[in-house]
Amino acid sequence: QVQLRDTGGGLVQAGGSLRLSCAASGRTLGSYAMGWFRQVRGKDPEFVAAISGTTADTNYGDSVKGRFTISRDNTKNTVYLQMNSLKPEDTAVYYCAASHSYSRFRSDYRGQGTQVTVSP
Repeated sequence: QVQLRDTGGGLVQAGGSLRLSCAASGRTLGSYAMGWFRQVRGKDPEFVAAISGTTADTNYGDSVKGRFTISRDNTKNTVYLQMNSLKPEDTAVYYCAASHSYSRFRSDYRGQGTQVTVSP
């Protein structure tokens, strides 16, 4: 099992940047593909980004490509999501996730979520 703690959310103006962090404990982070989903109340979760546990391959949702960057530091058991050029439509609760599969990324484990609010 792995426990995830995601932090770094907040309020930012459109065009600004935020960096989310996801600290893992319980098992070595390299054992999992890691990533982020986001969810707006009343809507289904949306895939944001994922990074392989072994090859460092990355994948992004269409709405964030070119603006968001996912990275990981296995020595610190931490995954990051750098979010640039934020838009009001990026407002959501962001959840860190660990997945046994990179190609079929899903939330086998999930953090508690961190709120990101982007003002116009």
